[in-house]
Amino acid sequence: MTQGSRPNLALSIIIPTFNEADCIGPLVQRLRALCGPDLGLEIVVADGQSTDATVAQAQEAGARVVRCPHKGRAAQLNFGAAAASGAILYFLHADSYPPAGFLPAIRQAVVAGYGSGCYRLAFDHAHWLLQLSAWFTRFDVNLFRFGDQSLFVRREVFEQAGGYSEKLLVLEDQEIIGRLRRRGRFCILPGVVTTSARKYLDNGVIRLQSIFGLICVLYRLGISQPNLVRMYRALIRQDKL
Repeated sequence: MTQGSRPNLALSIIIPTFNEADCIGPLVQRLRALCGPDLGLEIVVADGQSTDATVAQAQEAGARVVRCPHKGRAAQLNFGAAAASGAILYFLHADSYPPAGFLPAIRQAVVAGYGSGCYRLAFDHAHWLLQLSAWFTRFDVNLFRFGDQSLFVRREVFEQAGGYSEKLLVLEDQEIIGRLRRRGRFCILPGVVTTSARKYLDNGVIRLQSIFGLICVLYRLGISQPNLVRMYRALIRQDKL
């Protein structure tokens, strides 16, 4: 963590993508605008073999793209982390926007001794159920931790925890939190990450929230990952998993 007596605060933003041409360019541009010419920052897009213009859009916006041999969020996040140079890793979804000041806030948390942490969640849509779901993310309970909230972690903590579990295609973002907590203090940063409600609007907000709730319950009851994935693919309209 340290160079002499000072922490290494170089930070890598890692964004997993698959066919995100509509989202990735504006996101990278926004991140650049928020962070300015920070020499200790890099943006790494871990692409899962997109068939659209995702790679070109990311590169044009100023990100470094690494092409992952395997598609899958956990595999892509691990691959991006291995390719990144930062001592702090910040995992962010392609349709999620962190608040202004996120870069110094994360660095301050690391200096304060936190090993990992996230933001609270907000959606870009005013549906009451989405607002209620986001409200619960203020509580420091693992059940309310999801990848849409983004995740920062010191590299040494991430490596000690073993990274994301590539055996998981769903809930890999929630599963890792417990392992990170055992290797360092975890915090919920002030402010919110604003994420797109597009999947909810495509599937119906109440319907999709009910499906996610069911999958979470079944996961905690020990239902196998292949069965959860089959359920996810059968019930949810999407092309990412």
